[in-house]
Amino acid sequence: MVIGVVPADTDRAGAPGDAAQGAGSGGPDHTGPVTPDEGAERSAERSGPPTPGPLQVVLAAVMVLCVAAVFLGVFAFGLSGLQEQRSQHLLYAEFRGLLDPSSTIAPSIGGRIPAGTPVALIDAPVAGLHKVIVVEGTTSGDLLAGPGHRSNSPLPGQAGASVIVGRSATAGAPFAGIAGLRRGETVHVRTGQGAFRYTVVGRVVAGHALPSYRSDSGLLVLVTSAGSGWAGPLASDRLVYVVARLDGTAVATPRGRPRTVPPAATQGHVDPAGLPFALLWMVVLMAVSALCWRAWYRWGLLRTWMVGAPVLFAVLWAFSNEAMRLLPNVY
Repeated sequence: MVIGVVPADTDRAGAPGDAAQGAGSGGPDHTGPVTPDEGAERSAERSGPPTPGPLQVVLAAVMVLCVAAVFLGVFAFGLSGLQEQRSQHLLYAEFRGLLDPSSTIAPSIGGRIPAGTPVALIDAPVAGLHKVIVVEGTTSGDLLAGPGHRSNSPLPGQAGASVIVGRSATAGAPFAGIAGLRRGETVHVRTGQGAFRYTVVGRVVAGHALPSYRSDSGLLVLVTSAGSGWAGPLASDRLVYVVARLDGTAVATPRGRPRTVPPAATQGHVDPAGLPFALLWMVVLMAVSALCWRAWYRWGLLRTWMVGAPVLFAVLWAFSNEAMRLLPNVY
């Protein structure tokens, strides 16, 4: 039996040539039904990047916080050391210029000295101190530039107990080797009043009295933190006071020194003034991250990375710099 093929109803379906002509006319017929893919593409073209849901926003915020925390750790134990070295280089050049006999500006030796001013040059090779500049002020922010002189104590070389505080783990850890100073070792200090030599007499436990000294002599008290166990300075749990006695006679002590310091300038304390600025930079970081997300959809990943990475790095640096003020000034 022969089965014939019944031709299609050309009146209802249209001629095959018409379909071929439509396919070759430059794309699908947009007057017909729109597929789901085409609808999503048109919607994206009209409204820009899709709006993330609440869960995506929360996860993105958590990710930004995690990145900020990791960067803060890298900054505290690495990048802040580079910043401290740069500050020391600039401060050393400034202090040497003040000590130059031809300088028209004399080094600060008394009265109320502005915070951050270089006031002394300390050298103790046994403790790893090689021509380290000491700045005025002992808040966490002041000590990002190097060891700091407590403003309510006399300067080194003057009569009385001069207190210098330094970090042991972060910002270059300039006082990491102070705990290793032993009795009889020497510490050399240079100020605007001359060069002075101190001899270490031992350590003092926090809360105990300092060794006695003559009225025409003085002490140098170096303060930092230390820890025990395998973690060492990374897990500091106590303050260390190394005391050295001035060899020779003290120089004149100018009047007008502050009698007290704020709690933030006391050894072992934090600087709460850095909290508002740290929060502000965190808000800026969230905003910049959101802008980078939108730019990713409009510019592509490469262009967004080239423009956004330096901005994000600068914001993270500023945030970490302020967050460091919330760490104890001896850490």
